[in-house]
Amino acid sequence: MGGCQSYNGSGDEASTTTANYSDISILKLRKNNNVQSAPSLEEKPYLQEHFLRDHIADIDLLTLIALPHDLDQQEWMAFNTISFFQNTTLLSSALSEFCTLTTCPTASGPGNKVYEWTDENGRKLKCSAPLYTDYAMSYIQELLTDENVFPTRADAQFPPGFMFLVQKVFLLLFRTLAHLYRAHYRDAIAMEIHPHLNTLFTHFITFSHAFKLLEPSETAPLDDLITALMQ
Repeated sequence: MGGCQSYNGSGDEASTTTANYSDISILKLRKNNNVQSAPSLEEKPYLQEHFLRDHIADIDLLTLIALPHDLDQQEWMAFNTISFFQNTTLLSSALSEFCTLTTCPTASGPGNKVYEWTDENGRKLKCSAPLYTDYAMSYIQELLTDENVFPTRADAQFPPGFMFLVQKVFLLLFRTLAHLYRAHYRDAIAMEIHPHLNTLFTHFITFSHAFKLLEPSETAPLDDLITALMQ
C-alpha cells in the first residue's frame, strides 16, 4: 500500500445529494486544438477577484454537505469520497495535456510545497506531478473498488480504520487539487473550466472542514484561497 509525504522545497521543485460537474465532460474533456494561450497573470491568478467569483452554480454548501437524517455517517463518507474522487479525476484529466514531465517535473503545491510518494517498501519517491497523480488516483481507485473497504452490499460493515482511509483519500485529492491551482490555473482559465475547479474545491474544503478530514498544516499553503472562497 502506497503513501505520501510532503515538504517545503525551493524554486519550482498532490435521500443523498451531490454537486454535478458532469457537463465539463461535454464542454472541455475533448482535446481542444483551438484553446488559446492563457493570459499572463501574477503568481497566484486564482486569488484575483474576477476569477474567484466564477462558479458553475450558486449552491448552499452547508445544506449540501449536511449528514442526511437517518443515514449512517460512514455511508455518507463513502458516498462523498467516491463523488469527490470522480470529479477531481474529471478535472485533472481535462488539464492532463498541460501536466507533463517537462512542465511539472516535481509534484508540488503552492508555497513551494513538494509532495513525495511512499511506495510499498516505505521508500520515499520524489516524482513528477503526472506520475504522482497517477499513483494517487490508482491508489484511490483500488480502495474504492475493494469490497472490504468500500462495501456495496446493504448488509456489509465498514472496516475498522475506515475513517483513517477516508482521510488519506482526502489528503491525496487535496494535493491533486493544490497542484492544479499552483501549476495549471492559467490553463483552466484558458479552457474556461476554472469555475468548475472553484466550485469543486469550495465544496471539497467545506466538507473536509465539517468532518475534520484534513490537517490544517496540510491545507495551509492554500489558506489564502480557502479564506477568499469562503467569504
